Amino acid sequence: MTPPARTDAKNTPDWPAHGGRIAPLLARHGLPADHPVIDFSANLNPLGPPTWLGDWLAGADESLSRYPDPDDDRARRAIAAHDGVAPARVLVTNGGIEAIHLAAAWHAGGRALVIEPSFSEYALASRRHGIDVDRLALEAPTFRLDIDAAEAALAGVDIAFLCRPNNPSGTLIPRADVARLLARADDTGTTLVVDEAFIDFTEREERLTPLLERSRNLLLLRSLTKLFDVPGLRLGYLLGAPEAVAKLAALQMPWSINALALALAAPLLADRDYLARTRAWLAAERDLPERVRALGYTVPETHANFLLLRGGDDASEAGALFAFLLERGLLARHTHGFPGLDGAWLRLALRSSEDNARLLEALAAWRRS
Repeated sequence: MTPPARTDAKNTPDWPAHGGRIAPLLARHGLPADHPVIDFSANLNPLGPPTWLGDWLAGADESLSRYPDPDDDRARRAIAAHDGVAPARVLVTNGGIEAIHLAAAWHAGGRALVIEPSFSEYALASRRHGIDVDRLALEAPTFRLDIDAAEAALAGVDIAFLCRPNNPSGTLIPRADVARLLARADDTGTTLVVDEAFIDFTEREERLTPLLERSRNLLLLRSLTKLFDVPGLRLGYLLGAPEAVAKLAALQMPWSINALALALAAPLLADRDYLARTRAWLAAERDLPERVRALGYTVPETHANFLLLRGGDDASEAGALFAFLLERGLLARHTHGFPGLDGAWLRLALRSSEDNARLLEALAAWRRS
């Protein structure tokens, strides 16, 4: 087999910035566009969208010929009921990305703290809104937060971004530690933004919703598109104090939420059977990180539906493993865009038992070679 091209750390500009970008990665590694691939790079529910969704969309054609109703609060009320908060604490957003950028826009020209490695959009949104960025590193290989250092770093910061469970490490900062940071944020006047896009995939949720009653400085960001495998729908939301939600809503672009998303939030959250099947799948596949560790790989403790794997001593070795997997039809997520990882790690989503077995077989073959 012809060796794959360009796996060295220096050639990073043509690595796609997000997961799920199959076509450019196949082209990058000299593989045909129809090369069969199982996508371990996107952290989505492998059950696929709810089975009723196709028929629902087929019957929703009338909504496509009308502008979304700005007074349509069905999604907000459904989310409020699901999370046990007042509707005034909910802002529906065009995916989690819009929520991140709204939070940054609220503090335009200020100073931000970003805890990394984590989702690159926090720093990107900050820069786009003229915010100076301070960085606090999560040290490999455990990627645990130094809570004392984090408290100290909040001094003089207008907004702080925290991912929980963290993407890409899967580590989960305990709720007690977040409460400590929130108390410090109250002292420093810092808005603490906690991105919980993957909280629905945690084994012990420890949701932060109760902390909303303690402070006006907490914003929680969540997503429905990952849980229900509908990333094209762009359906996220944020929770916060009513006055904060009102200010963020004023910054939101008109009609940023499409009519289908507004109408779908309630039926999605009402599908208890889908949620039960998701929990059953998670319980069955939760041991995948442990099984990967048993093959000799370094994998930090994860509480999410994905794991982070040390791919070698440097980005070149990780790139070789990436290519090895891709040739076998298994697409991992590279980490060239995550500060502190710099391509030396790979992120892999949990999928079906059959898919996970294929991944384990390939990872074992790599170790033997």
